[in-house]
Parts: sequence; structure tokens; C-alpha cells
Amino acid sequence: MTEKLYDVTALGEILIDFTEWGFSDDGARLFAQNPGGAVANVAAAVARLGGRAAFVGKVGADMHGTFLRQTLREAGVDVSGVATDAERFTTLAFVKLAENGERSFSFARYDAADTNLRWEEVPRTLLTDTRVLSVGTLGMTDEPMRTTQLRCIETAKAAGAYIAVDPNYRATLWRNEGDFLRQTERLLELADYVKLSDEETALVTGCADPEKALEALERRGVRTVVVTRGKDGAMALGGGQLVRAAGVPAVAVDATGAGDAFWGGFLYRLLHQGYPMEAQTAGMLADCLAFGNRVGAYCVGHLGAISGMPTMAQLETMQ
Repeated sequence: MTEKLYDVTALGEILIDFTEWGFSDDGARLFAQNPGGAVANVAAAVARLGGRAAFVGKVGADMHGTFLRQTLREAGVDVSGVATDAERFTTLAFVKLAENGERSFSFARYDAADTNLRWEEVPRTLLTDTRVLSVGTLGMTDEPMRTTQLRCIETAKAAGAYIAVDPNYRATLWRNEGDFLRQTERLLELADYVKLSDEETALVTGCADPEKALEALERRGVRTVVVTRGKDGAMALGGGQLVRAAGVPAVAVDATGAGDAFWGGFLYRLLHQGYPMEAQTAGMLADCLAFGNRVGAYCVGHLGAISGMPTMAQLETMQ
């Protein structure tokens, strides 16, 4: 592949995570404002590590949209593809944390800005001059974003980009499970690289066994399939080779964005070690998994998703 301007362009949702964070002196519950959105997190992870990343999405003309654009810019992400909607609000997520750092979500997203990105608002260069286009299923929940996302994928693929898909299932943002599966199927047909969480494998593939889920997706033409398994690490299947990487110990502060950090780390490593994108080896997959696990573990130990993404220097300080 000829040299491209961007390593990764991420397309889709960007939002505010209001993360539960204790109580005030008079007993009122407090929330910390953190930037988030799975695909935006991936772009930030790549950029913080030193990669060339861009983001395409839409925010409202409000304080949250301004904050998100500035946060991505400070992380090193090209924000020329972030459109502003004067009539709609920036998506909000309220995150409840369990004692082990795991989280549950409540969303304010109905007719929000990110679901209303239109094709004419997307800078074409961000699609045609990138090595990887990273997307998720939340770009498929509503029109016009659904049509925009599919058209962006087709444009990037025609220009030689690889398509990376993270289903990132959030039940409350879908009409029903069947709708999620139908739209996910459309993305899988276009995907080169797919990342699933342990919990998503059975839902997306119908196979409760992660190994069988990986095999099912590879048979459907996905070049490389990855399953993240939390503290148990990750596994991948590519070129008929199944590879596992152990988890990296971490004290969980906030698991929000950990899977996105892993995925950004995996893609960064894949792109920056000179590995051939079209042919996987066991050693290559093991290296990318191990690197992604380290990035994810660092993120888990910090509050917030984008704010928890490490630089290469910070990653090197991990024991």
C-alpha cells in the first residue's frame, strides 16, 4: 500500500461520559465529566501512542461539543472531520461504576448530533488517505448516520483502506436485539479486522465458545478476528492461526474505554511494526495482542476513557 496521510480514521460516535464519582458533603451524587465514544477513544489511543489519527463525527453547538473537539485536538487527533449541529445536542452517557471498576450505562442520545452526520459533511480525504477506517455499530442505529457510515466504508475500501469493526453492543441504544444483529451483519460483510468482547461473541456469532466464534467469523471472510477477555487477556485468529496473549495485571479504577484502548493499541502496533496487513503470522498477532493488552491495562487504571489513554513514554513505565 502506498503511504497514506493517516494511520487510522475513526468514524462514529463521540460523547460525554458522566462517570459516577462519589458524593458531595450533603450527600448528592457526583459525576466526573469525561470525553468518550468508542470510535473516538480508538482515534485518541492511536494518536496518544504517536500514530496519525483523524476522527469523523458530529457534536452539538454546546459546551460539550466544544470540550470534545478540544480534547481530541489535545490528544493529537485531526478534528477537521468533526461537524457541528446547531439544532441538536451532543450525546451524553451516565456511567455507574461497580466496586471492581465494571460499568453500566444510561444514555441521552435520541436525535442527538452524532446520529445526524450527513455524507456531504464528511471530508473525503479522511476516507481516501487513511490506512485503516475504524467503525462501530453505534453508527448504524439511526439515519442519516447509518447511510453515511456505509457510504464512508465503501469509499475508504475503494481507496485501499482496511476496515476495522468493533460491534460494541449497547442494548438500550437499539430498538431490539434483532436490529443490532442485522446492522452488525452489514458491517461484518465489509470488515477486514473485527474486535469482539467476551460477552459479544455469542450474541454476534451464535457460538458461546470464543474459539468457535473466531472460526465462524474467519469463515465469513474476516481477515483477522480478535476477542478481548478482560483480565484473561485476548485471543486472535488470522490466516488460520489461533493465538492467545495473557492479560496484564492492573488495579481497576474505571474500565470505561479499556476495550477501545486495547483496539487502538492493537491497530497502532499492527501499523507501526512493518507487519504486512494482508498476511498474518502467529508472531505478529501475539505481538499486537500483547501490546494492546498493555494499553488496555493502563487505561483501566485511570479515570475516563480518552484521559486514560497512555503515551508511549507512559506505557514504558508500566511494570
